[in-house]
Amino acid sequence: MDVILIPGLWLEASSWDAILPALERAGHIAHPLTMPGTGEPAAESSSIGIADWVSAVVAEVDRLDGPVAIVGHSAGGNVAWGAVDARPDRIARVVFVDTAPPPNGSGISKFNVVDGVIPFPGWDYFDSDDVADLNETVRAQWAERARSVPEQVPVEELELHNDLRYGVPVTILSSWMDEDAYRAGMAHGGRFGEEFEAIADVEVVKLNSGHWPQFSKPLELARAIVNALR
Repeated sequence: MDVILIPGLWLEASSWDAILPALERAGHIAHPLTMPGTGEPAAESSSIGIADWVSAVVAEVDRLDGPVAIVGHSAGGNVAWGAVDARPDRIARVVFVDTAPPPNGSGISKFNVVDGVIPFPGWDYFDSDDVADLNETVRAQWAERARSVPEQVPVEELELHNDLRYGVPVTILSSWMDEDAYRAGMAHGGRFGEEFEAIADVEVVKLNSGHWPQFSKPLELARAIVNALR
């Protein structure tokens, strides 16, 4: 199956490199993406928002023949869900890596803007549980490879209109919550909980990792994605 891989903020297509061999051995064709405006100065990226990222994924779906799976890490999950909303008839499954299906009108988060773009804020910005399994070598490597993202992407509201998205099967790869705990949390999740409950076919798999399993546990992440696509 064709599998589109959407990175989170500050990451490029290469962030998926460590899991590609396992996907290919399982018979899948991987299509890791770098999202528009990543690493570009404000003069070239100021007009780019989340809708443009969704459009880039939709264009990749349209380029491929047959059913497609979409994997979205972190903020890439918002992009993935937007693409599912646009092409629900083409998506066989969507896999969220340590994130959740967002409701209509939601943004990602707010970050400090520097020279008209949002640079990687550094590992100290994140909760200790998110980065606990990243050693110093990995942190240094990916901090150096992190790229800025367009200012509007994290704050622009995601527009969702097609209720057929709820019929697309969903797998959520959660860093530290099993399915019971995840569902209990979503029961008090407000609009995110309502979005989650509206999905007809959803499973939650615990990864036992931090927020970046593609760096800390790539083999386990690849195995979980392959299992989700069976």
